[in-house]
Amino acid sequence: MKITRIETIPVRVPLKAEFAIRAGRGGSHIVSPFLLVKVHTDEGIVGIGEASCTPRWSGEDQVTGAHLIHTYLEPLLVGEDPTMVEELTKKFRLAFAENYFTKAAVEMALWDIAGKAAGKPVYELFGGKVREFVPTKWSVSGLEPEKAAGIAKWAVAQGFKAMKVKVGIEPDGDVERVQAVRQAVGAGIKLGVDANGGWTPEAAVNTIERLCAFGICFAEQPVPPEDIALMAGVRKKSRVPLIADESIYTLQDAKTLAVLGAADVISIYVGKAGGLGPARKIAGFAESVGLKCTLGSNLELGVGSAAMVHLALASRGITAEEFPCDIIGPLFYEDDIVREPLPIKPGEARANDKPGLGVELDEEKVERYRVK
Repeated sequence: MKITRIETIPVRVPLKAEFAIRAGRGGSHIVSPFLLVKVHTDEGIVGIGEASCTPRWSGEDQVTGAHLIHTYLEPLLVGEDPTMVEELTKKFRLAFAENYFTKAAVEMALWDIAGKAAGKPVYELFGGKVREFVPTKWSVSGLEPEKAAGIAKWAVAQGFKAMKVKVGIEPDGDVERVQAVRQAVGAGIKLGVDANGGWTPEAAVNTIERLCAFGICFAEQPVPPEDIALMAGVRKKSRVPLIADESIYTLQDAKTLAVLGAADVISIYVGKAGGLGPARKIAGFAESVGLKCTLGSNLELGVGSAAMVHLALASRGITAEEFPCDIIGPLFYEDDIVREPLPIKPGEARANDKPGLGVELDEEKVERYRVK
């Protein structure tokens, strides 16, 4: 089998207004542009992938992603066997530096082809399941305390047993928001906070200490992502585990975090890592040095969410039972672009037994949400 061409499709699906994310340093998230990728082959098998295209987070957008794929990656891959995924992705660095979300979209499409060609779900290509489902948590936006509490109560009613609250906006307001959420959901819900790098080290230490009164079980990205050494200082003074998110893209980032002792948990993204293969390597490394892992989210649509499910199902290093994953993207949208989404419900994400990623594009909806 040979790759014949790569197709790119920019789409934008409306978010549910009530779930728009307000965070600290990262600002608000009210629009989600994506670039869908189709890798075509001479045997008629088509692999699909998805790139999150929010420039504020990744520095990538739909135009740059499509340009890089067609100008550099497509000439490199046409004529190659798409099932040789790891060998092909070694060449991605020859095409262009960084732009990990763009590379991840093509890489997940290759895994989709490999699974379809073998007649196996992607998680089987990774060695099989280590869990039957992936525990997930909800994300509560950084709104006024009463509104945040209302969203948290809704999430519990839907079936979530864990959630994180966006903080890093203003310490007193952060404390009031978390207090309101804890009062709304009760003591039995696992509760953490996510500052998105919005605190200074001093504010992080002080605010995390105050939030411990409400039984938080983790604090995610307390300081800006470039301040890894400073985050190590915060960790020494924190009574709860710290999760590194914006600070970790690559395996080398994970190694730096481990050497500096800057985090207890690594939040892995298929997109930030540059694909499923690199993400698995990060999880394997973390397990080898005693770090925990969870999966973070860019509010993926159905294709990206499917890739996350397969990764977490087959990765022992992703400790989802202790730190539930953020495989919740499809719940944030008015619609999706896949025919039959994977069984992702509040609190649990599962896969089906279909080959590849297990999802197919709904072409009518793709055209409806295509960015013209």
